[in-house]
Amino acid sequence: MFDFDMLGLGPSLNSALERAGFKEPTPIQNQAIPLALDGHDILGLAQTGTGKTLAFGLPLIEHLLAAPGKPAPKTVKALILAPTRELVNQIADNLRPLTEGSKLRVATVVGGQSINRQIGVLARGTDVLVATPGRLIDLMDRGAVDLGQVRHLVLDEADQMLDLGFIHALRKIAPRLGTPRQTMLFSATMPKQMEELSRAYLNDPRRVQVSPPGKAADKVTQSVHFVAKADKPAKLREILSRDPDALTLVFSRTKHGAEKLMKGLVADGFNAASIHGNKSQGQRDRAIRDFRAGTTTILVATDVAARGIDIPGVAYVINFDLPEVPDNYVHRIGRTARAGREGEAIAFCAPDEGDLLRQIQKLMKIEIPVASGTSPLPGDDDERGNRRSGGPRRRGQRSGGGGGGGGAKAPAPAGKGRRPRRRRQA
Repeated sequence: MFDFDMLGLGPSLNSALERAGFKEPTPIQNQAIPLALDGHDILGLAQTGTGKTLAFGLPLIEHLLAAPGKPAPKTVKALILAPTRELVNQIADNLRPLTEGSKLRVATVVGGQSINRQIGVLARGTDVLVATPGRLIDLMDRGAVDLGQVRHLVLDEADQMLDLGFIHALRKIAPRLGTPRQTMLFSATMPKQMEELSRAYLNDPRRVQVSPPGKAADKVTQSVHFVAKADKPAKLREILSRDPDALTLVFSRTKHGAEKLMKGLVADGFNAASIHGNKSQGQRDRAIRDFRAGTTTILVATDVAARGIDIPGVAYVINFDLPEVPDNYVHRIGRTARAGREGEAIAFCAPDEGDLLRQIQKLMKIEIPVASGTSPLPGDDDERGNRRSGGPRRRGQRSGGGGGGGGAKAPAPAGKGRRPRRRRQA
């Protein structure tokens, strides 16, 4: 077991960690922090909820503390890019307590907020700037920020930035950054494009990885319901009704679908809110705040909007629609079983989503146990079909490599399905 003070961090930062309640580093932090403190570029691969923010944030702050001096007006010393407003805010919220008592300033710039106010903040100079690429380019075009003094660059959730087309924004930002610089790229998955990105922007990086790409958190219990598309809303209400007070995150593939689903749930008496790209920043912040506090128990979200949701109390993740990108399934179910807790991931698979499920299982190298319905996957013989049509796993059965869900109980009679007992919320 390692303590943070064994990783090479200075006394002031160790004291800040102690005040913030951090006692020992996670595996990704154990691997990444010493290498980053030595100045190496880092390619970090770890599933969500494993502490990636501190893995890059702690060495970043340590470097800045060792290089005193107030940033010049409009300049930035360290830049962290993240794909969504929620993730930007989460990163900043995690870093600010660690800079208390120092002169380091952490600022954020995201879309959906007053650009004039952000121009005013940047005018004073910033030690650490956490930003979404689009808004940062807007500020660059207005001459509001000078990136020529940036000596530390972090790309967080880089795979999602690729999915959103931010690679084009990165090509505009990178030439404006100072050199030499240290670059750290962190991601939960490693698609082929990520290798190309690392070769383009990292210099002889050290690769740190604590779980294979596509592997879900060990404490996530997974299951799939094979259900007709038209029957998904009824199945969702049935499952939600079993444990109405638990924090449940429901994923929809589209913004319109998320909003329609949320409104239907509210009309039926469920305590639900939604978060997606058509919501204002204030609406998104309020929805996450209420969900975190438990005043809202069901949050319907799209993939993009859900990045940055780090709420340890999430008990269930329900994939109302399967994602078209298999890696996004790993991201989704990583929203539960965080900070050492257990969690459950439930997927709905309509007949036309069979290929999406097959791709997910291939990526994760598991067969997700079937909770109800008949598999639409071709090639299932009667024996396999009987085995796969069993009920949900008993509490304690986990998904694992090469798993098959054998030994599952027969499904409960209609209306008698038992949802796992309510978890105590954090």
